[in-house]
Parts: sequence; C-alpha cells; structure tokens
Amino acid sequence: MPFRCNPVEEQRARWERKRGRTAKELVETEQKYLEQLELVATYFVAILKAKGTLQPAVREAIFGPLESIRCASQTLLLHLERGHLGPGLEGFCQQLALYGHYAENVEQARRTLQDLVRKNKSFCRFKKLQESRHEFQGLRLEDLLPLPLQRLHQMPMLISGAVESISEVSQWVQNTTRHHENSLQMVRVQKLLKGQKTKVLTPGRWYIREGWIMVVPPKGEEVKRKMFFLFSDILVVTKPCHPLHPLNSHKFACQAVYPLDQCVVGKVFGHTESQGGLLSLSFPHKTLLLMSSHLEDLNNWHQSLTAAIR
Repeated sequence: MPFRCNPVEEQRARWERKRGRTAKELVETEQKYLEQLELVATYFVAILKAKGTLQPAVREAIFGPLESIRCASQTLLLHLERGHLGPGLEGFCQQLALYGHYAENVEQARRTLQDLVRKNKSFCRFKKLQESRHEFQGLRLEDLLPLPLQRLHQMPMLISGAVESISEVSQWVQNTTRHHENSLQMVRVQKLLKGQKTKVLTPGRWYIREGWIMVVPPKGEEVKRKMFFLFSDILVVTKPCHPLHPLNSHKFACQAVYPLDQCVVGKVFGHTESQGGLLSLSFPHKTLLLMSSHLEDLNNWHQSLTAAIR
C-alpha cells in the first residue's frame, strides 16, 4: 500500500522552505543595505569629521542620524544571521524614531548638499574623489542618502514572507505603525524645543501627552503657566519663547527634565467634583505642585503620570 504523506506535514514543509528562502533573502538584502550605509559612514561622515572640512551643523544637516541608523542595521543583521527574527524586528521597531527624524530632514539634506556642491569647490573635489572609488560602483552620494527610507518601505513586504501567518504580518504592521506614529510625535516635540541641548529623540522612549499646567511656586510667588511634555521615562517642563523672537517665537525653552523612575505622584486635592485641584510630584531634590482649574484635565494628568511611573 503506497505511503501517504500527512497534508499538514506537507504544508509545514512547504512553509519551512519558503520561510528559509525569505529569511535568506532578508539577510542578503540587509547585508547589501548595510554595505552601502558603511560607504557613506566611512568615506564621507568619518573623514569629514576627522578633517573638519565641514562645520558640525552642516555635516548634521546632510547626514542627520545616519550613523545611528547604521548601528541599528548592524544589530538587526546580527539577529537575522542568527535566525532570531522576532527579537531583531522588535529592536528595529524601537529605532523608528531615528528613521522618522531622518525622513523629516531628507529634503533639507538634499538642498544643503546641492548648495555645498555648487559653492564649495574643495568639498566638490572631495565628493567626486570618494565617489570614484571602485566600492561605490558608480553610485553618487545623492543616490545613497535616501537608502534608509527606501529600506524602511521594503521591510513589510520582506517580512511578510518570513512570518508564519497573516496575523503575524498584521501584528508586525501594527507595531511598526505604532512606533512610526510615536517617532513622528518625538520629532515634532524635538522641533518645538529651542536649541539642541535637550534631546528627546531616544530609542525606546514613548511620547504620552503634553499640555499647559499652572505651577505653584514654593515661596508664595505668582503661579506660573508652563508647558509640560510627558514621555515614558521623563517629564519635560518648558516655557514659551518670546513671541517676537525672529526664529523661536513658536518654540519652547526647556527649564527642567525630571526622570520618572524617581517620581512619586499624588493628589493634594481634586478627589471631588469641585473645580480643579492640585497634583504633587515628588522627586529626590524637588517637589512640584501642579494646579488645574479643570478636574477632568487634572485627573487625566494624574492617570498618565501614574501609568508612566509604573
């Protein structure tokens, strides 16, 4: 009597072959992508930084967080080569803020590079010399700078062949969308803050909420209205810049950053349906009293802070 294969086992075998091919393709394309990123990091970013050819602000305007994106790709590739798809993708999702920042800057980077090539003969010669290396295979810097965004758009299609079911694809897309939306919020807040001293763009950090709250001074001074930005690990307290400032009229100056792992939050009053109330935020060397005339707003802040601290 002829031997019959189990249909479930046959399907499983087909799936494993497909998964293997897709995983191999994912590794190969990530290797190629990383090689091209390293061309930019090695022959442009590192050398320009070492030689001091460009001002740091100009270099940042062109390349943005490309080196951090390269490090994220190295970590992802390491997971993929070891067959650890899940941890690799989870780590990749946590780096999407970098891609969001890069995407926001890509048009400015293109214009800055274009102006530099036109006006700076020394940089123009350097650029042509680097691009003439055999490693570049005829590619220009302009061709390589959009690579992170192109790779980001390729990922869902590549991943869909390496996960086991539609639900896994859906879950990955949902996670990616969630991280992408968070990265957009982080980039938006970063742009609202005056200067570069306060860095909110940190992998693994989540935006929670923002809003105006009255701060009650400890010595009976006048109550002051501040803009608060709440993240998963820090609370940022700011004040608006002068409305007539030519560059920063729409921005906020950071006054303090408080780590939430050292915070204790409580209601001083506001447990009833009375008008508004007070919140107490206790840190090791500082206590903030926050006042709101709207009880619902106060309760929302209390819930958000309590959840973030947990």
